[in-house]
Amino acid sequence: MAKAGVKQYRFSFGPWNIDEGADPFGPTVRKPESLAKKIKAAKAMGFDGVQFHDDDVVPNLDGKSPAQIMKEAAQVKRMLDSEGLKAEFTAPRLWFARQTIDGAYTSNDPKCRKYAIDRTKICMDINNAIGGDWIVLWLAREGSYIRESKNPRVSVLQLRDALNAMLAYDPKAMILIEPKPNEPVDSAIIPTIGHAIGLSYLTDDPARVGCLVETAHSCLAGLDPSDDMAYALAHNKLKSVHLNDQGGLKFDQDKSFGSYNLRRAFNQVRVLDEYDYGRHGEWIGLDVKAMRTQKQEGNTKHLSSSKERFLFLLEKVRTLDKKLEAQLIAARDYEELDRYILCHLMGVKYR
Repeated sequence: MAKAGVKQYRFSFGPWNIDEGADPFGPTVRKPESLAKKIKAAKAMGFDGVQFHDDDVVPNLDGKSPAQIMKEAAQVKRMLDSEGLKAEFTAPRLWFARQTIDGAYTSNDPKCRKYAIDRTKICMDINNAIGGDWIVLWLAREGSYIRESKNPRVSVLQLRDALNAMLAYDPKAMILIEPKPNEPVDSAIIPTIGHAIGLSYLTDDPARVGCLVETAHSCLAGLDPSDDMAYALAHNKLKSVHLNDQGGLKFDQDKSFGSYNLRRAFNQVRVLDEYDYGRHGEWIGLDVKAMRTQKQEGNTKHLSSSKERFLFLLEKVRTLDKKLEAQLIAARDYEELDRYILCHLMGVKYR
């Protein structure tokens, strides 16, 4: 086992995590806030960086010239610099574009596939302009609602070709794949971290294609997020995480980290800390949303509490009695190990 723990983690979240509380079946319940105010909130809560979609940085970018895009990106970079914050990544928000209703890189229409790649290249330019570390691809509509509508083998190769185009466009870019098994599509082409890592090895430069594990997405696939993180770490592919929580096989809930299953959260923190995640610039990213009916004045509590919970669990990880744990494992006394872990998490004295 690797030696435990980086001394200090860097935390980030995205502007979409301070949201208006809308869901597919009802209206907004909070007022929208400006990007500048969200960036200031990140600083006030002790975060180190901000995650972005391309159109968080440059709204309505499809209708703007390259010069205008770079001008607006520079303005956001100044906002970050003024607060002492950094951009973690930029992701192309392709799933709202009319051209990508049938998929982006895997659309049946070659013109739409070209749009998706061209839009991603613009995203890469924006990411460089704001000083982001990675490009993140959430392959939201890369799948189908009816299996016969796409050839899944061809779709995998189309994704490979799209990644190769990105790698060639920017020889310094690191691209991270964020898989999800469903929603908005019924069935995704790249549903799990295993699929994402497999796809990376098909590209022209696998060393520059990593992955991002999101807690809720692993849960939606019926998998344990800490196992997904460990698998990616074994491949040296885990470059970012989206920590949140999920109450079973439902819609993507993005609950506050640890709010549904504290032990599952503990094991995510443990695998990250014990295997040196963070020593090479990787971030602790949060992708959490406030409860829909939360009032406006409390619309950042889910972020500060998720960060607080991570640090609480980090202390639990680092104060775990490893000698006792090893003894119980050697004795094959897993019931007692289970009891010890629960006592440790609850702060109950173990006897």
